[in-house]
Amino acid sequence: MAKSKLNSFIKRLVTTLILVPVVVGCVLGGREAVSLLALGAAALLSWEWAHMLRGRTEGFAALSYLLATVVAVMMSPYYIAGGTIIVLSLLGGFCWRRDKHLFLRVLGVPYIAIGIGSIMALYISYGAGVVLWYMCAVWAVDIGGYLFGSTLHGPKLAPRISPNKTWAGLFGGMLLSVTISWCACHWFGGDKYMANAVILAGIITVIAQIGDLVESAMKRHLGLKDSSNLIPGHGGIFDRIDGLIFAAPFTYGLLQIMKIAFE
Repeated sequence: MAKSKLNSFIKRLVTTLILVPVVVGCVLGGREAVSLLALGAAALLSWEWAHMLRGRTEGFAALSYLLATVVAVMMSPYYIAGGTIIVLSLLGGFCWRRDKHLFLRVLGVPYIAIGIGSIMALYISYGAGVVLWYMCAVWAVDIGGYLFGSTLHGPKLAPRISPNKTWAGLFGGMLLSVTISWCACHWFGGDKYMANAVILAGIITVIAQIGDLVESAMKRHLGLKDSSNLIPGHGGIFDRIDGLIFAAPFTYGLLQIMKIAFE
């Protein structure tokens, strides 16, 4: 058992050491690199979501998810992106009306498109620095949750959905996320944004954790352990960025509200 856990940890570590520099490099590499990263993630997420539900319309489902996300990522006017998502959702609902997983199939269109599109909107509106801060804040939720949850244990957060998650993990993730946000503002000369960043980090922690639980509930409903096995030691793309895409539209919306309020 101990050897198995060690092997799993080594796989996760090696994969992380490879993927994190690639992601950071793309974010710092300009809009084209960010767009390619977003579209690549969207393509893999579209395949995973459709594959988890399987069925005869798997290919059409994946194409629908990807098409909606392409429109969102390419930042067409918001009404065009929103209209495309609505049309594809309605079309999918009609085509999948007899599918036993109708709700989940249709949900994939706005879930992936709005999530990935919101990260792209963060980049375009606020730049690479904010996107990197946002990613670190969400990653801190996972890391802090694991460290504090596995060390302190305590009451379960949602035992019926995800038995391993604890309240200690939630507050540990929040503490690490807030700390990273404070340090980022202090180190990079953003002291005047520190209060906003710390408050946002606390909110992001809760929303990202909800996103994690939503994915866990979906997998439990479908009888799956992981969304796929694309990432060695981690499971699938969805397993790694569930909180990231779930919290992105809320983060973008809150930043826009703060921008208007303090102008």
